[in-house]
Amino acid sequence: MLSSFDWLRLCRSGAELMATLRCLKELPALATQQEIGSPHSALSGPCLRCWIYRRTTFATGESRYCGFCHAINGRIRGFANFARHSVVIWGYISRAPLQLFDREPGQPNRRSDFYVHEENRFLLMMAKRELKLWLQELILYHGLDLYGLLQIFPATAARTSLTMGDLLCLAVHHEADLSMNRLRVRFYSSPYHMIRPRIRDREGLLTFEISEFIGLLEMAEVFCTILKPWEQKELLDLLRIGDPLQEQFYWGRFLGGLNQQAKDMLASWRIRQWPANRIRLLYELVDYADLHQIP
Repeated sequence: MLSSFDWLRLCRSGAELMATLRCLKELPALATQQEIGSPHSALSGPCLRCWIYRRTTFATGESRYCGFCHAINGRIRGFANFARHSVVIWGYISRAPLQLFDREPGQPNRRSDFYVHEENRFLLMMAKRELKLWLQELILYHGLDLYGLLQIFPATAARTSLTMGDLLCLAVHHEADLSMNRLRVRFYSSPYHMIRPRIRDREGLLTFEISEFIGLLEMAEVFCTILKPWEQKELLDLLRIGDPLQEQFYWGRFLGGLNQQAKDMLASWRIRQWPANRIRLLYELVDYADLHQIP
């Protein structure tokens, strides 16, 4: 019999993971109370998705899937757009903050689903722009009471070599890499960073104290609020110029097209002195910025 976590490991894409989480919440009995399918043969066989349970029979004929897989497949399309802008959190902490999972703090677009594996392990899927708000609430309600590791990674597309099930297994594999003496965050901007996380860790782009990571998200929000998208791209191209004389020339032209607020921000940040890794991290966090949180 498949457990709830087994169903999650079968997911290939972020949309499928979201659909599975929703079905586990709405149809918990269907996930466990199913008959084992017949052996695979030329004429029949088990469900073509889980390869364990009996295929469902409808009035129009026999389906290719069991009842639970059929329910998941029927919901995937509805979550496809949301999954493209979502993030997954695998938490291995002292205790799961259950009261923060189903809360609705007033945001009209807030939507998330979760799964509690054990007392101190949980999976949460939400929109990227909600990440900072959720982390702030976590600190506000549980600040000094929690310690452990939160691994944050984006959802995958349907046609990639790494499935969501692979990423969940990698997250479980890496969850005990750090000591549980404080609450830390590991941020994977790409799913493929989870294969060899030590490379990203050596660059200072992987592991952060939770307060430090929230500060980085706030910086990304300010950056997106003050600089327009085309100005952000122009700035990145400018910071990548290797010739100091050429950079100085284009820097003056770039500042001439900015308003005073943007000039003051770049001057106070001293962004021209930043190392390449810090600039890279800032632009990776742009997708997680919630501009509605800036007054």
